Amino acid sequence: MTDSNTQYEIDVEHLTYKHSPSASPSLEGVSIKLPKGSRTILVGANGAGKSTLLQILAGKRLILGEETHVNMKGKDVFRNSPPGVTFLGTEWAMNPVVRSDIVVSNFLDSVGGYRHKERRDRLLEILDVDLDWHMHTISDGERRRVQLVMGLMSDWDVLLLDEVTVDLDVLVRDDLLKFLRNDSEIRGATILYATHIFDGLNDFPTHVAHMHLGTFLSQPTPWPIAPGVAATVVSLDQGPRPTLYALALQWLRDDRERRRELEQQGRKKRGAKSDQVPTDSETFYKKYDYSH
Repeated sequence: MTDSNTQYEIDVEHLTYKHSPSASPSLEGVSIKLPKGSRTILVGANGAGKSTLLQILAGKRLILGEETHVNMKGKDVFRNSPPGVTFLGTEWAMNPVVRSDIVVSNFLDSVGGYRHKERRDRLLEILDVDLDWHMHTISDGERRRVQLVMGLMSDWDVLLLDEVTVDLDVLVRDDLLKFLRNDSEIRGATILYATHIFDGLNDFPTHVAHMHLGTFLSQPTPWPIAPGVAATVVSLDQGPRPTLYALALQWLRDDRERRRELEQQGRKKRGAKSDQVPTDSETFYKKYDYSH
């Protein structure tokens, strides 16, 4: 257990968020505390609220509420934004600006690469990036590597990762994870990483956490999970040496069952509908014609 006087690097209390006033909460009553130097894997199904939480922590979505506080490095994210916080998400590679005809070396220099030459060059080697690439001609995976060089070349203190390794081949991903773990251990940097890819992650995290429908079902728990704690965070016995993949798979299975129980109680149901699709073309197109 962490001492009650510990200064948490990420400290969130009573966070509720709606994308619009009429919408159901995407996050509800979220509280999370992460110590400096921790590396937390955030597990949850699509739509659990992981991306929304990371965007709020990065100060990209404004939260108003007297009881809510979102602190990073001891500072309010919205009123006194702390330096040294880096957010890397999947939407970057789709930005038309980074798909334009610009040479990678010029692009990195335009965002200060020359000021971080040592780390930049190390990341260029780890991520196998060619400085002569043109951004508009490379693949999504190669563009993702450029994003990672750009985001990681300065000395970050808190790193928020939202599925940014999804485009990477397994070798580059493994080298990147080793770099991030080493950076975290040497500099005491903190990482919160939402991902759906759990292969090769067993030795990476210090904590694992479980989100479901906008809430935390399991707060950040030290990894590997101690035998005496396992029964409180997962429904089935994972054995003496559980893998992160097996844990995530069981959590997601349990989540699906919880959601289906809610659907039986009136929540909007997913999947196939029971109503019949008309077979004659005129009736079909009248029903689905949106041109008027």
